[in-house]
Amino acid sequence: MERVPLTILKNLIHSEEYSRKVLPFVLPEYFEEKTDRVVFEEISTFLKDYDSLPTKEVLHIELEKRTDLSQDEFSLSDQLVSSLDKVDSEAQWMLDTTEKWCKERAIYLALMESIKIADGQDDKKQPDAIPSILSDALAVGFDQHVGHDYIGDSQTRFEYYHRVENKTPFDLEYFNKITSGGLSDKTLNIALAGTGVGKSLFMCHVASSTLLQGKNVLYITLEMAEEKIAERIDANLLNVNIQEIADIPKSSFTKKIDRLAAKTSGKLIIKEYPTASAHCGHFRALLQELKLKKSFEPDIIFVDYLNICASSRYRSAVNVNSYSYVKAIAEELRGLAVETSVPIVSATQTTRSGFTSSDPNLTDTSESFGLPATADLMFALVSTEDMEKLNQIMVKQLKNRYNDPTMNKRFVVGIDRAKMRLYDCEQSAQDDIVDDTEIVEYNKSEESKAKFNDFKF
Repeated sequence: MERVPLTILKNLIHSEEYSRKVLPFVLPEYFEEKTDRVVFEEISTFLKDYDSLPTKEVLHIELEKRTDLSQDEFSLSDQLVSSLDKVDSEAQWMLDTTEKWCKERAIYLALMESIKIADGQDDKKQPDAIPSILSDALAVGFDQHVGHDYIGDSQTRFEYYHRVENKTPFDLEYFNKITSGGLSDKTLNIALAGTGVGKSLFMCHVASSTLLQGKNVLYITLEMAEEKIAERIDANLLNVNIQEIADIPKSSFTKKIDRLAAKTSGKLIIKEYPTASAHCGHFRALLQELKLKKSFEPDIIFVDYLNICASSRYRSAVNVNSYSYVKAIAEELRGLAVETSVPIVSATQTTRSGFTSSDPNLTDTSESFGLPATADLMFALVSTEDMEKLNQIMVKQLKNRYNDPTMNKRFVVGIDRAKMRLYDCEQSAQDDIVDDTEIVEYNKSEESKAKFNDFKF
């Protein structure tokens, strides 16, 4: 079988379309053999200088001009050029093969560099640079998109408007309403709540309902042990009070799990990291490991919770202000959502004033206002004594890229803390919610509309 680097070089001088697509992403150091690297450099340089592909004759001449090659290196490089005959390779296969090769080479080189740093053989870099080096290597890929042509891509845009978007629906009516049917891929969705209000309960419930849809779920916990999260999910899915789970006989427990397994084709993986120790680089590595070892690729990822993640950009939160640090974590999580093409669900703490507030807003986001700026959906979970008596919790929209956040701005859902469940409430419970701010906002929107009454096509 022909070497991949040789096939790449052949396509580089015979396919202009292929060359222009891959050259921005292929680096000389990816070529292990020096002769391959030398020829690649000549092809790349010629295309940049003359905006056209070199012929084999041109490459022969350019090689003769080089003074940095030994006679043997020149001879081998010259022979290689002579062998670069045209090949018939399927275009998309060639692009995919080249991208895979680039990724593999980038990861290999990053590992070698990391080992060198760890052994103290690199005077310029410290061990704390290793996570970033590995993260950059894992992120290697081809980005062919150069922008949306408003006129030229109008038909594509029309199809986009009428596409059936991949969604991860809730089992809760009003959450589906505010998200237009569920969570979209490549999004970051955040619940805001105080300690003990229900951040983890919310995520455990949604994780449970998603599993029942036959989807693969990855639950990353930095606050509680894997077993504690599993216990909460057991309470939800097995319909058992959490305090009574330990009392279930083994035979009954096994039967319940077997019945559950028969209901879904999905898998749920729970992974624990120590608080503030893991960042998106660790999560990417976990995803790779799960894919290799368990053939597991998640359809949704839960991170419990955002504020106690680490950032791959900053070594620690000590040397940077909390705004920048938390904003960086949010941006990294959303980047991971885009890379993996799945929704990510996480949570954040309220400020001290927000903890006691029955009407939290974006300013009650703990530590960073940059977090809601990054999120696609952000909502507050509010619990009061009166609500607890009714077994209810209020949800208030804070930011929504899915839908109009003024619609169903506030609503209530039922909560069963013993069974770690949320459920829909009767419509009468929703009718009791009074939100004076909606009237104000409505009036403002009407005023805004009036300003544009004369602006018509």
